[in-house]
Amino acid sequence: QVQLVESGGGLVQAGRSLRLSCAASGSPFSVDAMGWYRQAPGKERELVATISSAGTTNYEDSVKGRFTIFKDNAKNTVYLQMDSLKPEDTAVYYCTADESYFRILVGRGSWGQGTQVTVSS
Repeated sequence: QVQLVESGGGLVQAGRSLRLSCAASGSPFSVDAMGWYRQAPGKERELVATISSAGTTNYEDSVKGRFTIFKDNAKNTVYLQMDSLKPEDTAVYYCTADESYFRILVGRGSWGQGTQVTVSS
């Protein structure tokens, strides 16, 4: 089973940028797709961005044009570059990975422990 460790969260002012990282270990060869979810206080966890083994990406509408997901296969690491951050982006961000892209989409992959992102106005 793959283990995921996120890093890069923190407190930032609106309009600034942050980059989240998620390193996969354990059984990285079983990872075919990766993604990021987020959960704000009092809200359900929502899918933010995904990337397939072929590099195809998808984004939640509210982050399109501001967030970029990309990966470094040599390091078994996926990143989420977040630009033009807004207070409504405040949430705990979770990395997810699985051998099935579909399982990523329905939230059935492996999870990291989460990293807090707070955007002040």
